[in-house]
Amino acid sequence: MSTLTTTTRRKPWTPGRVLFWLTLIVLTVIFVAPLLWMVSTSFKTNEDATALPLSWLPRPFTTDAYKTVLTASSATPVLRWFLNSLLVAVANSVLVVTVDALAAYALARLRFRGQKFAFGTVVATLFVPPFVFLIPNFLIVSKLGWLDSLWALIIPSAGGAFGVFFLRQFFSSLPVDLEEAALIEGANQWQIFTRIVLPLARPALATLTVLSFLTNWNDFLWPVYVLFSAEHQTLPAGLSTLQSSATTNYPLAMAGAVVASVPVLILFVAAQRHVIQSVTHSGLKG
Repeated sequence: MSTLTTTTRRKPWTPGRVLFWLTLIVLTVIFVAPLLWMVSTSFKTNEDATALPLSWLPRPFTTDAYKTVLTASSATPVLRWFLNSLLVAVANSVLVVTVDALAAYALARLRFRGQKFAFGTVVATLFVPPFVFLIPNFLIVSKLGWLDSLWALIIPSAGGAFGVFFLRQFFSSLPVDLEEAALIEGANQWQIFTRIVLPLARPALATLTVLSFLTNWNDFLWPVYVLFSAEHQTLPAGLSTLQSSATTNYPLAMAGAVVASVPVLILFVAAQRHVIQSVTHSGLKG
């Protein structure tokens, strides 16, 4: 028996490769530095956070900002706001992916009268500024009796035009061979959609889920319009009430930002593989 050994040759450090890695390092520092500064400031006192010259390390190290955020009074229930934001973002993301996937598949694969006009109308709404829909959506939510309830944050944006356009383009790029073979075998349209198309579109669905979650999680303006009581607030709108009108408590603001960033970072780490696949691939290889 002979033993096969493999050796991995390292690429030579050409000027182009050095420039490439230097660029990546600079970009990493640019994106990571604000996050590190946010975390560092959250462990400072307000005097230390505003003292000159600025320091990366807390002097002294304190968790008072987190104690204030996590043990807030009934007028500012931060943990309740966190749970509200989490519930709303998850529920809205599920609805967006479900509704948009159904609409996108119909526009990509089904043939019906007015199909191109319907798709053109969906695309046209992408060019309308979002604030134009504030008053119409507010009136609809008011008529339905959803003001000052989480339903007002979950339902209105369930059918997003961007998600329909994004998934429709992805579905259109998938080869139809498997679908035609399934039709020959006796599968109906629903079975093809759920058992063939959706598994192939998993990267696109994961990307849309992340984008929908981020959009809803970071939304500030709409909750301010439709939520009135402290117990129904979400994190972006609720955390703004922790600041006084005269001064800004920077450690308190940064502690709230850290709490709000945790679910987003966890979601991105969990879904980054699918997000990268949806960006780099379209359809099937082979």
